Amino acid sequence: METQRNISEFILLGLSDDNNVQIFCFILFLLCFVALLVGNSLILVSILFRPLFHQPMYYFLIQLSFLDICYTSSVTPKLIGDLLEGTKTISYDYCMFQVFTMHFFCSIEIFIITTMAFDPYVAICRPLHYMMIMNRTKCNFLILAVWVGEFSHSFPQLSMTMHLPFCGPNEINHYFCDIFPLLKIACIDTYRTSVLLLVSSGVMTLVVFVILYLSYAIILFTLGNHSAEGRHKALSTCASHISVVVLFFGPAIFFYLRTPTTFPEDKVLALFYTIITPVCNPLIYTLRNTEMKNAMRKVWSHILFSKETYS
Repeated sequence: METQRNISEFILLGLSDDNNVQIFCFILFLLCFVALLVGNSLILVSILFRPLFHQPMYYFLIQLSFLDICYTSSVTPKLIGDLLEGTKTISYDYCMFQVFTMHFFCSIEIFIITTMAFDPYVAICRPLHYMMIMNRTKCNFLILAVWVGEFSHSFPQLSMTMHLPFCGPNEINHYFCDIFPLLKIACIDTYRTSVLLLVSSGVMTLVVFVILYLSYAIILFTLGNHSAEGRHKALSTCASHISVVVLFFGPAIFFYLRTPTTFPEDKVLALFYTIITPVCNPLIYTLRNTEMKNAMRKVWSHILFSKETYS
């Protein structure tokens, strides 16, 4: 089947037509994007310049921060530019790029969050085997498997989207190119494609969520045999992870475990995994983590004092 398209660009309807709302969103999202870049960059530098890099949890946290920057940067700058300039057109090629990067990086983030939950599970439930299970070779293999696996999962979705015929209306009721809004304006019946995409992404999301739920349930059950100090530290770590899971998986479950259609609320919920969660991740993983706060304080104190010495 050859791709049939008579249009070279789409029009993104955005979040609102109200000028005051657009100004408010521009300021808000610009601040959020700057905070996201600064927060995740601080985490990356702090871990890379401290021995924390050799610990599995912080090795995965680097991956998470990198992914937050990557997939948010594929959507947010365009959104901010549209709100500032008032133009909301997007080329066909850039639209397909957004479809691929959003699903590719978001899917990888789902499994990175899962591996980060696996680390405390092993540390609490299998402490004597921790170094053997979570050694660097296995962590590297796990990360490689996630990237390769998600490319294999995301590329067919992009292929199906690119083979859709677009020959009529080119208005997308969203602030970025996503699969389901694009299916709505295709020139053919896309019900089967929608169901296929829902099964593919929905089953993956549900299975991962169930695994995470079971792992935290086992951790909480096992904590009954630990000291009060050990329970407090483990609960603090788990609370951070659970916060991320709720923010990220809540909208994902709403999108992919339902009938293949679109709702006005989709755009608002999409803000959680495109902007809000990536902004919150640095706060969640640093404010509740004493080791991470100490590492950041030492790294940046050293950098600032070094600059003062040479000035």
